[in-house]
Parts: sequence; structure tokens; C-alpha cells
Amino acid sequence: MSNESREKPRVSRRIGAIAESATLAVDSKAKALKAAGRPVIGFGAGEPDFPTPAYIVQAAIDAASQPANHRYTPAGGLPELKEAIVAKTLRDSKYLVTADQVLVTNGGKQAVYQSFAAIIDPDDEVILPSPYWTTYPECIKLAGGKAIEVFADESQNYLVSVEQLEAARTPKTKALLFCSPSNPTGSVYSVDQVKAIGEWAVKHGIWVITDEIYEHLLYDGATAPSMPVLVPEIADRCIILNGVAKTYAMTGWRVGWMIGPKDVIKAATNLQSHLSSNVSNVSQRAAIAALAGDLSAVHEMGVAFDRRRKLIVQMLNEIPGVVCPTPTGAFYVYPSVKGLLGKEIRGKRPSTSAELATLILEEVEVAAVPGEAFGPSGYLRFSYALGDEDIVEGITRVQKLLGEAK
Repeated sequence: MSNESREKPRVSRRIGAIAESATLAVDSKAKALKAAGRPVIGFGAGEPDFPTPAYIVQAAIDAASQPANHRYTPAGGLPELKEAIVAKTLRDSKYLVTADQVLVTNGGKQAVYQSFAAIIDPDDEVILPSPYWTTYPECIKLAGGKAIEVFADESQNYLVSVEQLEAARTPKTKALLFCSPSNPTGSVYSVDQVKAIGEWAVKHGIWVITDEIYEHLLYDGATAPSMPVLVPEIADRCIILNGVAKTYAMTGWRVGWMIGPKDVIKAATNLQSHLSSNVSNVSQRAAIAALAGDLSAVHEMGVAFDRRRKLIVQMLNEIPGVVCPTPTGAFYVYPSVKGLLGKEIRGKRPSTSAELATLILEEVEVAAVPGEAFGPSGYLRFSYALGDEDIVEGITRVQKLLGEAK
């Protein structure tokens, strides 16, 4: 082997620079420990603990027996599903789009990746409010762009201001990533805030990629209006991301979508035609049933999530050194644990939230995701999309452990 070939990296620099999904890594470690017989309680995964509603499952069973679903179909999605997405978007968001503005993707993550791939060129900057979902910066990086993080802490309820966005804007700014309700914080922007951010983006010719996948998980009277409805002028520079995963407890079915300007959707469809072709037809048929049905099953899940939300916030705020804002969306809490860092807990002094999360997992077998996965250190994300008994048991263990801090 020549010296020249030996010097070349085995893994491409582009892929080698991508970090593993921290949330999936925590969930995987918790499941592995549980499989080994340890009584681990995992608060890491962002997926409902409910089964997919029976009528949706039955639609998939019926679809599997139809030979037409055993074949390739259009890469951009079944026409029937595209029309169902158009109807659902009008019903839920009061936003009128057409089928050629829709691309059906393999889950929400593919929609995120393809959105950035479709509009970002090398050296373009994307303003990324922080705390952010762990996948966003990696998709920006894969597209050749640069993520410009704008951090809002618990004193702002984790919501960035127009002033912060303006301070981060440069001549290279191409897009803003906007997510409300938020993963990881559960925070929800008000109508006035959404409108102000949309108007700021229009004024400066900035694209907005808005992730609406938690749109139906809202509490305490919160609303999550779609930005192009409040600011119609943004429509030509706006891509909406959504999917069935969170609303209908369908994380494993892998059906998401993009809605945007026709030229961008056409470009993203061309990419998908080479990347993965069509989404599983059986899953698409199940998604049609989900979107065509009413939201009664969704509301039932929402009642349970609301109860769990109040429970976990109360229990976490009982821990000295922990400050947990009350979220009004999604199914996560994002407490600050800065008051515990540097304190001694069972002979150790964790100085970061990553070290504290490791200590909690090792000492009391509870898995949470550290703030480093979503931005600055000093925070933990707990999903409350698990049973009430597990929440009580898991947070009680955490209370006992962190109560020893001195």
C-alpha cells in the first residue's frame, strides 16, 4: 500500500464529522441495560408510549394484502396521501396548499435533511435557536451550511427574541430553523412572537424552516399557529415540516412530509428519488387513515400527557438546585440543573450536565439526556411520554440521589 493511499481517511470527512444522535444513544443504552436485567427507567426517547390507534393499524393490515402496495409508487408520495396532507393542513392550520407543494418522506428526519439540502449552499448560515433538537445542526452541516446558535435560557422560557435573531444575522444568513412547540424544551411561542419572527424573516429575505410535528400537543390554552398563516408573505420562503409520529403514536411507521414552494419541493423530490425512492406504501396507507380520521385518540393521549406534565414538573421542582419551567407543549421538560453542578454527590462532583446524567444513570438507573445534546451544558431533558408509575418511580430515585448534594 502506498503512503498516498494510507493517508486517506477510511470514513469521509463529511460523514465522520457527524455526531451520533444523543437522544437515540441514551435510549439505546437504557434499553440495553434493561435487557440485561437492570431496572432502568428511560426518560430519553421522544416517542409516545401508547400503541398506534387500532383503526390505523387495521388500514395497514388491509393495505399489506393489496398487490399494488407491493410495488414502487411515486417517489414523492402516494397521490391519495398528498391530498390527505393538503386536507389536514387546511383543517388544522387553516393553510391552503396544493399537492405539488407536498413531499412525503421517511419520517420527519428525512424531511429535515432534505429541506436543508434543497436550499443551503456551502458557507450559507442557518440561525438555530438553542436549545435545539439534536438532529438540526447535523443536517445543516451535511448540507454544507453553518449553524449559528442563538441561546435562550430558562429566564426566557427558552424562547428567542427577534432582537437576538437580528444580532445573529449576517450577510451570509440564508435561513432560520423554527420549532414550536419545541423539542427539547416543550416551550411554545405566542401568536405575537411567531408573527414578529415571521415579519423579521420577510424583511431580510430569510428562509424559515418551521417544524410543526408537535402541533397537537398543547396545554394550558396554548396555540401553535402556522407561520405562513400569520405572515402570508413568508410562504414563498417557508418550508413546513410535519409527520404522523408524535400526534398518532406512529414513530416506527416512518412517515413525515415537507410543504413548501413548488420549485423547492420538486428539487427535494428529485433528491429523494435517488436517496430512498418512495416511503413504504403500507405506512403511507396507514398515514392516510390517520389523517382522514378524527382527533379523538389524539385528545385522549393529550389528557394523559397533561397529567404527566404537571406531575413531573412538580416532582422536579421539589429538588433543591433544580429549576423546571412548566412547558405548554410537546412531551418534554427541560430543567436547569446548574444549581447542582460542582456539588458532591456520592463522592463525585459533576461539573457538567453530561457528567450529572451519567451519575444519575449509574447510581439510580434513570436515563435522561444531558443539555450538551441540545446546546449549552447545565440542563437535562426528561420525556414524560411514559407511564405515570414509571415517572413517579424514576423521579423519586432522582430526588433521593440529588437530595444528597452538598
